[in-house]
Amino acid sequence: MVKWFKKHGRDLPWRKTRNPYHVLVSELMLQQTQVVRVEKEYYHQFLERFPSFEDLAKAEEEEVIEAWEGLGYYNRAKNLYKIAKIMIADYRGKFPTDYKQILELPGIGKYTAGAILSFAFELDYPIVDTNVERIIKRVFLHNHKITSSAKLEKEIWNISENLLLKGDAWTFNQAILDFGALICIAIKPKCNKCPIRPICKYFQAKISKKDSIVYWMKPKSAD
Repeated sequence: MVKWFKKHGRDLPWRKTRNPYHVLVSELMLQQTQVVRVEKEYYHQFLERFPSFEDLAKAEEEEVIEAWEGLGYYNRAKNLYKIAKIMIADYRGKFPTDYKQILELPGIGKYTAGAILSFAFELDYPIVDTNVERIIKRVFLHNHKITSSAKLEKEIWNISENLLLKGDAWTFNQAILDFGALICIAIKPKCNKCPIRPICKYFQAKISKKDSIVYWMKPKSAD
C-alpha cells in the first residue's frame, strides 16, 4: 500500500506542511467537505486570512464564521476558534503533543487527534475514519461475527494500530486514506487494481462465489 501511495498518492497542499495549525484547519474542513472543494476553494483562502493560532484568536467569531461560509457545519469553525483561544491562553501558541490533552480540545475526537500527531509531528498514532474502517472491515473482518458495535470499533482501532508503519506513520496514514478514497471505495471497489487483494477476505469471498467476471480478469499493475 505504501509503495502504491508513493506512485499514486494525491498531491494535496496540507501534506506539504508540518504546521499543526495548518493540519488542524485541513482536518476540520475535510470532516464534512469533499477534498477537491477544500483544496480549491477554502484551505488557502482561510490561511491567508488567519495564518496562525494567534491571528485566529485575535479575530471576532463572526469573522471566522464569515471565512468559513460555504463549508457549512459551522460548529467546526466555532470549535477551531475556541481551540485557537485555548492555544494562546494555555499553551503559549504551541499545539500540544499529548494525546489526552488534544482529545480535551473542542470538537477533537480520536481520528483528528491521531491525524494531527502523525501528520504534523510524525508521531506513531493510528487513525480510523470512514475510509480506513471500510478497508479494515473488508481486508480483515469480512463476514465477522462481532455483534457488539463497541467491540467492533475497538477491534478496528486495534488493527489500525497494529498495521501502523512504526517510524513512518505519516506515510502509512496518508497511504491508507488515499487507498480508501481511490481504490477501496464504498461502491464497486477497484479490486482489479488493488495490490493487497491476495490477503483481502472480501476479495477472496468474491472469487469463491464467482459474483463478478471482473475478479477473473488479469489484474492491472498497481505499480
